[in-house]
Amino acid sequence: MARKALKIKEEIPQLYEVKPIKTKPYNDIDLNHWKDYDHIDTGTLWMYQSRAKGNGHSFDYHGNYIPQIAQQLYERYTKKGDVILDMFLGSGTSAIEALNMHRRCIGIELNPNVVEYTSSKFSQKDLCTDIRIINGDSASEEIKEKIQTNLELMTEKKAQFVVLHPPYDDIIKFSDNEKDLSNCKSTQEFYDLFGKVAKTAYDFLEKKRFAALIIGDKYANGELIPLGFKCMEAMNNAGFTTKSIIIKNIEGNEKAKGKTANLWRYRALAGGFNIFKHEYIMVFEKR
Repeated sequence: MARKALKIKEEIPQLYEVKPIKTKPYNDIDLNHWKDYDHIDTGTLWMYQSRAKGNGHSFDYHGNYIPQIAQQLYERYTKKGDVILDMFLGSGTSAIEALNMHRRCIGIELNPNVVEYTSSKFSQKDLCTDIRIINGDSASEEIKEKIQTNLELMTEKKAQFVVLHPPYDDIIKFSDNEKDLSNCKSTQEFYDLFGKVAKTAYDFLEKKRFAALIIGDKYANGELIPLGFKCMEAMNNAGFTTKSIIIKNIEGNEKAKGKTANLWRYRALAGGFNIFKHEYIMVFEKR
């Protein structure tokens, strides 16, 4: 019987070999079993019918991005234990999903009331170990020392992934603070301040790691303002290399617009423009 087993092993050695895990330096995906990851979307068109709820997520803050984006990006571009740096934390989608997926997060938020509210979503233990929330201006020079201090508390020199989900210029006013990017006096000022945020993000990201920009465009005075591509340019000027431009539908972000949706359809027909049904997820690499 032993001789028969030995003969089978010699004839079909692959049945007895255990392949070592084959991963990239920036994620935990085992490429030997790449067919098992069909839940990861590698295309450039992402369609979601509704916002994921549960596991700490809720639609309680106008303007936050949907959790599915974080889930896709984290599995694709981070490893367990990595630190995600979110330059515009808001209500905490990045941090909540980091905790759910066994990652860590440093988030920057300008509004102290939002900082207090978002902090309440986490235990004191989480806030001491895996989640660090900084109240500050992500476009300022002062924020750099705060980021560095929190990285050191996490025994890291740099972050392993960066998320940037800025206000879409002045479409939604998030506060009365003049430093808030949604209160810029002009779109050019918005671009200038975002460029400073992009440079800080670049400086605090490890080499050969990735960043994601979640952004949409806007209309103003009968003209399309390409916020997405202008912010992509700012990321490139900061030193990032563009890897992907993903188009994601925004119809699932909010439901039941009803008559409001009809009003915008009338305005589109009358004004000669098209209604936005997408936003961008732009992926960059620090080479």
